[in-house]
Amino acid sequence: MLVPVYNMVGEKVGETELAEEIFAAPINEAVMHQALMRQLANARLGTHKTKKRHDVSGGGRKPWRQKGTGRARQGSIRAPQWRKGGTVFGPQPRSYRQKMPRQMRRLAIRSALSIKAAEEQIVLLDSLRMESPRTKDLVTLLDNLNIQDSTLILLPARDEAVALSARNLPDVKPLLASYLNVRDLLSYEVLLMPLEALEVIEAIWG
Repeated sequence: MLVPVYNMVGEKVGETELAEEIFAAPINEAVMHQALMRQLANARLGTHKTKKRHDVSGGGRKPWRQKGTGRARQGSIRAPQWRKGGTVFGPQPRSYRQKMPRQMRRLAIRSALSIKAAEEQIVLLDSLRMESPRTKDLVTLLDNLNIQDSTLILLPARDEAVALSARNLPDVKPLLASYLNVRDLLSYEVLLMPLEALEVIEAIWG
């Protein structure tokens, strides 16, 4: 699959071949959904907690004697039916972590990349270099490439200038190519990356 390569001015400077095993792989939507749900679940902290009756302070003494008062028998003022009592079946700390086989995770990434390639939502640059952080320069770059949708910028290595330039753009996110994941691939419309980032992707997911 041939994809045009542009420079930062928006001019076409050549073409490159995308690896078919990555960008033209069979699309498995079920595996993509499972990988997305796994990533969202693993991001949950699971630190929520409500107090049960033995966690609430007080209630050590029986509020009144068992018989002879005409009232219902009670053993503690911190029982669930009492005001300021404990909570029944409330959330407790737990782990939401899900496991997924490595081959399925790789298939999910390949499926998402194949969808981007099929819908022509991959834009390649010969290089991405910014001398200093400036949001206006990054907006100009996106305008030169005629990119109007949300954009995921893949970088071969950490670039402070690009990261700081994209910080004020709500629909643009820079990401290391080695950290590529299903959630970001499905959250952003356009995949923008220099050829160096493409080499990283092919080395990892090929």
